[in-house]
Amino acid sequence: MLFAHDTEMNLLSAVALVNSLYSSPRDVDTMATPDDLDVWLREHSYSYVPAATPALLAEIQAMREPLHDLFTATRDDAVETVNAWLADAQALPRLVRHDHLDWHIHAEPPGSSLPVQLRVETAMALIDVIRSDEMQRFSTCQDDSCDGVVLDLSRNRSRRYCSTTCGNRAAVAAYRARQA
Repeated sequence: MLFAHDTEMNLLSAVALVNSLYSSPRDVDTMATPDDLDVWLREHSYSYVPAATPALLAEIQAMREPLHDLFTATRDDAVETVNAWLADAQALPRLVRHDHLDWHIHAEPPGSSLPVQLRVETAMALIDVIRSDEMQRFSTCQDDSCDGVVLDLSRNRSRRYCSTTCGNRAAVAAYRARQA
């Protein structure tokens, strides 16, 4: 295991949020409705969040570009963003245990909105990434038609595509090129 479980969960959920807009095909927003947000919340264990509203959806959608910029930033630029997000939220780390999760860190003030919670959780996860000098774990999808973020948690750092869809598209294209 490269990172703690909660760090990986937070990175995976933030990358999934970014890729709901940036992953190919770019003209399909997979988080376009409050129902889409509810599905994302369930998939990423945000069970304590009330049902999504159009206003909450708009706030979450607005986070995708800054998150994309953060995941594709240099290590030093990422530090600036992480520190700013933590300061803005007046983050104070504490250990918590809830749902099916054992002790892990939360740093957002109790009762914070979901966007604040997502920013703080992502910033806390990136602290581990930055301290470990592992920013190269983030890259942009190698599919030419995609701007999705790749989070490579594999041991051999071999992940090149943001999704199975992009990987399959590249494999089919390579197969067709060999057959031609």
